[in-house]
Amino acid sequence: MADSSRVERRLGDIADKFLFENGRVRIREMKPTSGDPGSARRHQLDHILIRISGDRIAVLPEADTPECLQQPIFFPGISSFLEKGGIESARNVGKQNFHEILFELRD
Repeated sequence: MADSSRVERRLGDIADKFLFENGRVRIREMKPTSGDPGSARRHQLDHILIRISGDRIAVLPEADTPECLQQPIFFPGISSFLEKGGIESARNVGKQNFHEILFELRD
C-alpha cells in the first residue's frame, strides 16, 4: 500500500532564461507577467537578486523552508543576497510585469 502522505514535489526552473555562465557565476533572467503564479523552485546556490522593474511580488515558501525573503514591495534597483537551500514560489501579484536578474554564485 502506498503512503499517501508522501507526494512527490515537482520543482520548476529557477528563472526563465540563461544569460551567462562560467565556473564562478550563473546569470539568469526572470520576467513573470502580472498574475503569473510561478512554480516551486529550489535554490541550490547562494545568489543575488537585482530588481529591474515591477511593483509587487509574493514570495511563498514551501512548508520545509524555515525562512524566506519577505519584501512584498519592490522598486527598480533594489538587490538582495540570499543563501542557498530555500524552496519557494514567486507570484507576480502586482499590476506591472516583473523583471529581475539572478546571479548564482558558484564559489
